[in-house]
Amino acid sequence: MGFSYWEQDTFIGTPDVCIIGSGIVGLNAAISMKSKAPFLKILILERGFLPSGASTRNAGFACFGSISELLMDLRTQSEATVFSLVEKRWKGLMRMREILGDDIIQYESAGGYEVFTSKDEERYQECESKIDYFNKMLRDICAEPRMYLKADKNIERFGFNGVKHMIVNIGEGQLDTGKMMEALINKADSLGIQRLNGINIENYRAENNLVRLKINGDDSILCKNLLIATNGFATELLSGIDVEPARAQVLMTEELEHAPFVGSFHYDEGYYYFRNVGKRILLGGGRNTDFIKEKTSKMELNSAIQSTLDELLYTMILPGRKPKVEYRWSGIMGLGSSKKSIIEKIEPSVWCAVRLGGMGVAIGNLIAEEVADMILKEI
Repeated sequence: MGFSYWEQDTFIGTPDVCIIGSGIVGLNAAISMKSKAPFLKILILERGFLPSGASTRNAGFACFGSISELLMDLRTQSEATVFSLVEKRWKGLMRMREILGDDIIQYESAGGYEVFTSKDEERYQECESKIDYFNKMLRDICAEPRMYLKADKNIERFGFNGVKHMIVNIGEGQLDTGKMMEALINKADSLGIQRLNGINIENYRAENNLVRLKINGDDSILCKNLLIATNGFATELLSGIDVEPARAQVLMTEELEHAPFVGSFHYDEGYYYFRNVGKRILLGGGRNTDFIKEKTSKMELNSAIQSTLDELLYTMILPGRKPKVEYRWSGIMGLGSSKKSIIEKIEPSVWCAVRLGGMGVAIGNLIAEEVADMILKEI
């Protein structure tokens, strides 16, 4: 079809940097580069009318690790690696709150609780025995002497059924995912960063010191540098990269008369998670009941997992109550053999920042700033 002169001259041109993906990483990378080098022409390309992966579909947890999750990580990774990731998550959350502001993203520091039922007694005993160890390891990272505390006294107040023990991480919180993304978009717009939605990138190739992106059939865009920030969709453009899509299922209830609790909660080594959103209850997870089917980039619901979530909602979280579920959705994460993100130069003028490991809210802005600095050094 081809672009008109006006389209090419005003909206496209030959950007200094094209970024594929307008999620947390893509927007933060653009903001970081534009803030440090205002002369750059930066163009963000997005397939959906909203970010297509998990950035507008995550549960809004500002978390950096429950004890059982960290113990699971320590079984396959070194202590240095695990706590380096924890530090990055912690600093990333602090940085994101600093950049956007707690009021704007509606951040609530209500704590992150890990819940254990009677069948989790062995797991709880292991976690409980490691509280002092994790408090010691996080002391220098978070400047908090006792980040993890036993919290059994809150079980009755929260009204849970079948929960025998709880451990709280007092440094965790929750935020409004929509408000966070809106704030990033507004900041990008205010800096003059161009964004185009509905752009499907089919492939890219080097061409005379430029990168040509084939889009929407016969059209193409030329740019000087390319950043791929598509996380769980990375393999659609990058072959052989250690990233695979992982779908997450979520539901949210109607507004209740009174919120039964305030805070965010993790269950079964973090494979289930729930929180209040005002007077609503959000519940997600269950990927561990069907790993194979959930290794997909299809934005569909898994009826079996949704049924499992329903059962957990009505038996453990809201016993004796059956509010209507008003929303059900899924999001696509990017996982791999390691929880360490892939931030690297793929080939001349092409970079990627992917594999956020389900921690995009916590680490997205730091990963974005890291890859932005890598690109700026070569422009």
